[in-house]
Amino acid sequence: MRVLFSSTAGQGHLQPLIPLIRAFEGHGHEVLTVAPLSLAETLNAEAINFRLSEEPPRAESDRLWSLFPTLARREASQLVERAWFAQLCLNAMLPAVQNAVDEWSPELVIRETCEYAAAAVADRMRIHHAQVGISTAATEASVLRELVKPEMENLSVGLTRRIFESPYLTKFPISLDPSPYPTTLRYRDDEGRDPHSLGDWWPGNKSPLVYLTFGTLATETEDGQELLRKVLASIQGLDIRILVTTGSTMDPEDFDVTHNVRVESWVAQVDVFAEASVVICHGGSGTTIGALAAGVPLILLPLFADQPTNAALVQKAGAGIVVGDGGGSAELNSKNIEEQMTSVRSAIDQILTNSKYRAAAISLAKEIDGGNSLTNLVNRIAATV
Repeated sequence: MRVLFSSTAGQGHLQPLIPLIRAFEGHGHEVLTVAPLSLAETLNAEAINFRLSEEPPRAESDRLWSLFPTLARREASQLVERAWFAQLCLNAMLPAVQNAVDEWSPELVIRETCEYAAAAVADRMRIHHAQVGISTAATEASVLRELVKPEMENLSVGLTRRIFESPYLTKFPISLDPSPYPTTLRYRDDEGRDPHSLGDWWPGNKSPLVYLTFGTLATETEDGQELLRKVLASIQGLDIRILVTTGSTMDPEDFDVTHNVRVESWVAQVDVFAEASVVICHGGSGTTIGALAAGVPLILLPLFADQPTNAALVQKAGAGIVVGDGGGSAELNSKNIEEQMTSVRSAIDQILTNSKYRAAAISLAKEIDGGNSLTNLVNRIAATV
C-alpha cells in the first residue's frame, strides 16, 4: 500500500509523524512525505522519502508573526490557526500535495492536524485519510470545528465533519485527554531506539539531572531566548546537574555557565528522559508527552498556543507544577514568568523531595504504554483502506 504523509513546518509538527512513517515502512508499505522546504534537512537526515512544498510568502509570514507576541490568547489562536495554518500554509502546501497524489496515487493519506491541504486533497479524491494529534484532542477538535471551519467549508461543504470523523491518532492517555473524536486510536512509540547514555558532561557529579528546554519555536523569539537564559541563571546555583537545549537559533557557546551546566543545540529526548529527574519546559506537546511517557515529572512555564492547556492537565494529574497560568499574550506570559524565578526553584525542590510527582508521572507512563503498539496501529489503519 502507498501511504502519503504531510506536515507543516516545525519540528513539533513533523516529529510525531516519524515513528508512524517508520512503522509503515517497516511493515512493507511504500511511504512518501510532503513537507515545506524548511524541513528538508531533517527529512534528509532521517532518510525519509519526501517531496517539498513552497513556504508561505515571506512578507505575509513576517507580518503575521510580528503581531503574534502581543495578542491575547484567543486572538493569537485565531491568527495562528486560521490565518497561518488554514490559509497561508494550506495554500503553500496545496500544489505539492496535489501533485504527489496525482503522480504517486496513494491509497492512504496521514497528516498532522495542522496540515489541511492533504485533508482537502484526500477528501476531494476520495482517498482514505487519518490525522495525527500534536496537541490534546479537545483542543484540536475545538480548532477544527470553530476556528478553521469557515476555511474548510469554503473548500468543500461538509469537509469539517468528514475530517472530524476520520481516524484520530494520539499518544495522549485517556485520563489526561478524553477525546471527542468518534474514532480515536491511542498508541505508544514502542519501536524507537533504546536510549544512549549522555556524554560525560558532569565528571564525578551524580546530582539529579534537570532538563531545561523551550523547544524550537519559542527560542526563535527574543522573549523566549531571554526567558531561557533567566531560568538557567536562576537555577544553576542549585545542587543539581542541568542540561539545556537551545534549538538552532541560539549558540551554546554564548552561554556563560557554571560547571554543573551543559548547553547543547539539540539532544535526542529519548536519551535525556532516561536520565532526567525533572523536565522544565513551556508545555509543548512533544516534550510534555515524551517526559510523561518516560515517567518524568515536569515544571511547566506556559507561553502560548496549547501550552497552558497541557500545563493545567499535567498539574491536575499531579505529575508536575505550573509556574504562570499562560493566560495572557506570549509577551506578557514571558514577563510574568520572569518575575517568578523563586517559584521555579521551589518547584524543583518540591519535585525532587516529594515522590508523589514521580509516582503520578509513572502512573501516566503506564497508561501511555497501554496504547496500541505501532504494529497494531498500522494494521488497524491499513484494514480500513
